[in-house]
Amino acid sequence: MMQKKIRMYGMLSAFLYCGMASAQQQQHTVEMIPFGNMDQWVDRQIKESGIIGGALKNVYAIGPTATIRENKAYKNMGGSPWATSNVMARVAGITKTNTSVFPEKRDEGYCARMDTRMESVKVLGIVDITVLAAGSMFLGEVHEPIKGTKNPQKMLNSGIPFTKKPIAVQFDYKVKMSDREKRIRATGFSRITDVDGKDFPEVNLFLQKRWEDKDGNIFAKRIGTMVVRYYNTTDDWRNNVTYSIMYGDITGDPAYKPHMMRLQVEERYAINSKGESVPVKEVAWGTEEDVPTHLLLQFTSSHGGAYIGSPGNSLWIDNVKLVY
Repeated sequence: MMQKKIRMYGMLSAFLYCGMASAQQQQHTVEMIPFGNMDQWVDRQIKESGIIGGALKNVYAIGPTATIRENKAYKNMGGSPWATSNVMARVAGITKTNTSVFPEKRDEGYCARMDTRMESVKVLGIVDITVLAAGSMFLGEVHEPIKGTKNPQKMLNSGIPFTKKPIAVQFDYKVKMSDREKRIRATGFSRITDVDGKDFPEVNLFLQKRWEDKDGNIFAKRIGTMVVRYYNTTDDWRNNVTYSIMYGDITGDPAYKPHMMRLQVEERYAINSKGESVPVKEVAWGTEEDVPTHLLLQFTSSHGGAYIGSPGNSLWIDNVKLVY
């Protein structure tokens, strides 16, 4: 009789535990980031300069469905928080575009495809530029038109104001890896060279607590961190994949890797109160109790920063959400 009671208590405890775990799971809320379903795109139809062929190029942006038939600088539309590596450039008076992020049909809607590729502008006696362009989409803005290849991070406003503390980021993804064992470095004004190490698509999320001093310098503490790299081609889509966000100083966490500390491999920039683009200088880890002021989230087909990667890498992303 005593053994039966023990078994009954054990079954009851297990039942109550499962019920509590289920209730806890049900308490989590999942919120789509605005335009994170990748179903709406702006089609910017930009005519390049006649001296390089005068082609009409489609330069896509993530925002309310629209077509723009003007060679004008783009500003985020309709409340979309997303920017991409798709840009219009004017170098030496020549209008040129780069498109490395594309809407691609998926089921009844669309997803985003990011490609790593080479882009060239060659005009005898005027300009001769070949750059490696990785496909990237991120929360923030791009300062168009791009006027050169020097200090590319300064052309971006990285991150958006944000004060919540999600526990995870969730999205669908697919990966195709290049066969190259080494990466390429092509900046446009120096010779193309090999870089040791294979190229990996990456997703990174950072929560920062920023402040500005009297001189307009922006500083930050790192509050939350999530960085994942993909090392293999996937056979098909991976849906509703969820990655936890680590809070505070994570250097003692078993999941910590050195590349999680830095904002990818380059300083990122933001606009200060004076309207200037300045680097965001991370000076310390925050604590788990700190409240962030900004959210940075980036998806990229190459992890090595500007002008470094392997042509042939592709990353597909859809349904980007935050979990609370």
